[in-house]
Amino acid sequence: MKLIQVLGTGCAKCDKLKQNAKAAVALAGIEATVEKIEDINVIAGFGVMMTPALAVDGEVKVVGKVPPPEEIRKLIE
Repeated sequence: MKLIQVLGTGCAKCDKLKQNAKAAVALAGIEATVEKIEDINVIAGFGVMMTPALAVDGEVKVVGKVPPPEEIRKLIE
């Protein structure tokens, strides 16, 4: 099972990224956990200085933008 983490402090873009990540999981038909991390210290621990960001299995894949579900799907498959 994949772990997809949305890194963001709670802004509208962060919420949209989480929605798109969940949609991407559904499109891909895979088992995955989508979680949101809002703790700035944890986010900084990923080396992320701009939010929103998306990490897949602990590896940061997207920083500072909200890709559509189809693009996220390619990152998680």
